[in-house]
Amino acid sequence: MRPLDPVTSKQRVAYGFAFFVLFVALWAWVTFGGYVSKTFLANPLAMLHEGWELLVKYGFLLDIGMTIWRVVGGFALAAIIAVPLGVVMGAYKPIEAFLEPFVSFARYLPASAFIPLLILWAGIGELQKLLVIFIGAVFQIILMVAVNVGNTRRDLVEAAYTLGASDNGIIRRVLLPSSAPEIAEILRLVLGWAWTYVIVAELIGSSSGIGHMITDSQALLNTGQIIFGIIVIGLIGLVSDFLFKAFNAWLFPWKLA
Repeated sequence: MRPLDPVTSKQRVAYGFAFFVLFVALWAWVTFGGYVSKTFLANPLAMLHEGWELLVKYGFLLDIGMTIWRVVGGFALAAIIAVPLGVVMGAYKPIEAFLEPFVSFARYLPASAFIPLLILWAGIGELQKLLVIFIGAVFQIILMVAVNVGNTRRDLVEAAYTLGASDNGIIRRVLLPSSAPEIAEILRLVLGWAWTYVIVAELIGSSSGIGHMITDSQALLNTGQIIFGIIVIGLIGLVSDFLFKAFNAWLFPWKLA
């Protein structure tokens, strides 16, 4: 190995698969070998058995569906508001100077801290959970999009003005096409963060979802179900990440040119 030497796609897949194999082997060794009590950590076979029972007997697919709906709903609301606002902030510096201090302050506030207030304001229904994800994602997207749009090459803007472009034309024909691939990448990253927010939202006052299942399993000391729920979240997140990457590559082919 040499610093920054690339690897082939086949090597990347092989290395990634090898890590998971080693991880599961270590897990099996410490659990089947009796080094860790099954009360604190279920072995891989027990986890698979508990996961199968969740799917067959307890309708876990419904919980998975509810969690996906909450992530997509809250994230979509955040993106619809945050992306246009971030573009405006990045394009117009007075608006950026007006909003950036508050946005920078708000993005450090943990979404979980708002749960007691959101329960008071919105109850314990779906709206409260969507708002937790919204609060956790919206300020991150606004600031990251604003920074990306603001870093557009100045020579492109000057060339467009020289060719007679209007202010609106600069945004539509220069800033947005230049920033769109990175904005899509920002959305992909923040979508991953949204999964952490939804589990926090489901741990309190929820009657469905993966987080609710994890809470119930904790009360029963069923670590197999807890680990299965965590793995399901990771798998869904991994699949959504790959789909987002593929969609971005198809939507913005000039990024790869």
